[in-house]
Order: sequence, then C-alpha cells, then structure tokens
Amino acid sequence: MRYRFPLLGGPGWAYMKLSIFFFTALAPFSLLAAQNTPKSFGSQVSDAGIKHSFLIAGNPTVLIGEDGKIQWQTKGKARDAFVLENGHILATIGNVAREITPEGKEIWSYKLASENKELGTAVRLDDGNTLVVERGVRPRLLEISGDGKIAAEIPLQPETDNAHMQTRMARKLPNGNYLVPHLLAFAVKEYQPDGTVVKIFKTDLEELGGRKAENWPFTAIRLENGRTLINLTHGNKTVELDEEGQVVWKVTNEDVGGRFADPCGGQRLASGNTVICSYGQKDPKKPKLFEVTPDKKVVWEFFHPKVKAHEVHVLTTNGKKEGALK
Repeated sequence: MRYRFPLLGGPGWAYMKLSIFFFTALAPFSLLAAQNTPKSFGSQVSDAGIKHSFLIAGNPTVLIGEDGKIQWQTKGKARDAFVLENGHILATIGNVAREITPEGKEIWSYKLASENKELGTAVRLDDGNTLVVERGVRPRLLEISGDGKIAAEIPLQPETDNAHMQTRMARKLPNGNYLVPHLLAFAVKEYQPDGTVVKIFKTDLEELGGRKAENWPFTAIRLENGRTLINLTHGNKTVELDEEGQVVWKVTNEDVGGRFADPCGGQRLASGNTVICSYGQKDPKKPKLFEVTPDKKVVWEFFHPKVKAHEVHVLTTNGKKEGALK
C-alpha cells in the first residue's frame, strides 16, 4: 500500500508556499497537509534554552519545528527516516523504502525482496544510491540506484535465523565499508564491499556488564575522530568505543536519572552532545528523546504521551543547521 497526502491547492496555496519558504530558512521543508495552522506536538524542555527541529522515525513519523509545531507527518510506522538535502523525506515504512516530496508525492521506492522478512535501514548515499538492509533468509545490504536497480549487494553474517533480531541500523563509512549492528552477536561488524568482516566491536565487554546486561547494539555511528558511538538497547546505555574497541565513554541510567528505556536511535550533534531515542519509555514523567553533554549532563528533553521514537534526525539547533547525518 502506498501512503499519499492530499495535494495542496485553492486560495490558501499562495500563503502555504510562503510559509514553506520561510520554514526552509531553518529546515529543508514544511508540509501542513489538510490544515491551515500547524499544531503543537509534545514539548521541548531545556534549562539551557536549546530548541531543535527534528524528524522522529517511529510511531508516529513526524517532523517537528523549533517552535514545537508539526511541520510534516505521515501515516505508518517508520524504522528509519531522514530529511534529504533536497527537502524530501526518505523513510522505511511497511517494508518499503520511500522518498516522499514535501507535497506528499512518492517519487521513488524500493520494496523488500519477497524471500526476506523485514526492511530496516534506508540511507541516501553521496553518489545518489540508497543503502537498505534486508533481514530474513538472505540477510544483506543493498545499494539501490535511482532507477530502482541493485547497484551493490553485500551479504551479512548475523548469528541468528530470527529475521527481526539479525541487524539494526546500518551505515556506510567514508572508506567504502559498512558498519552493521548485530544484536544477538553483541557486536557491531565492519564489512568490506565483498562481505568480508574486517573489524568487530564487541558490546558484551565485562566493563559494560557482560552478556547478562543484554547490550544489544542498535545504532552505530562512526565519528569524525574514528571512534564508534553505539546505542545499546535493552542494556540501557550509550557507549563510545575507540578504534581498538575499548570503552572511552559511556552513559547509563545512573548518570541520567533513569531516562534510558530501550534506547534505539541516536545522533551526535555538532556541539559534541548526543541525542538519544528512548523508544521503550512509558513513564509520562520521562522524555522520549533526550540530549546529553560529554560530561553526561542532560540539557534537552522531548516529552509526548504516546510517541515511540525509533530513530531521530536533528535538523537544526537554535536556528543553526546541524551537520550532515552519517
């Protein structure tokens, strides 16, 4: 099934175009489908005065402005989503990777292969291809070209036949390799384009509580300093490992007052702070997303009674555009 939005038109269209123009000064696009006034969505709380515009991939999948109002929203539960440089949204919804324009038109898609079970990652690469991850009997990374053809296929090596537990959010590295979290392997593996594993970052280290802590890696991000930032779902912590796989930084619930609850997505900001999705958070007094400084101080939180934040793409901070999300 393809999800589409109502087309904008009528006498209010000129006003809407003007609204979109002004929003793009802070974020790539604004879409207020079937409504004249943006609605507030949740609340951003920060004693430091931090305001973000950000896209939540999850339930719902929604773009929120720095003013706290909805700029765009779609039906379906997204596993991964980004705002592209052209202002479009790229998201995996219903086992289909979709590129959607601000007006709600789907202009590109890739559907999960019939033999597999789940489509997870969807990332637009610098060359215009889209990286997707398929889980199932044939776990693999694929680079899909703009015309929908498979430009590259990299077989994956998970430790389980359980499709849902094979992998999570994979990313391509500047050196051409791929960084892939494998939950039940308690490891993030770096793959070459031929499928060879050249490096393994273990997350069941004794200093992290061993396997009993269930430090399943979910999102892994290679930082500019060569370190790897990993959100450990179930283990309720975020860690930073050096090039040898040693822990050089970690944040746990003891540091942040119990804000971790099944952390999934995350992002390192230009400030050096880290935004974390607390996907399983059910306590209404605790945030669904929060931001911590390198010294583990919580400086920003997002509250909403029903949101389940699977991934996040922070676009701006106090009017300043964040760097490209890798």
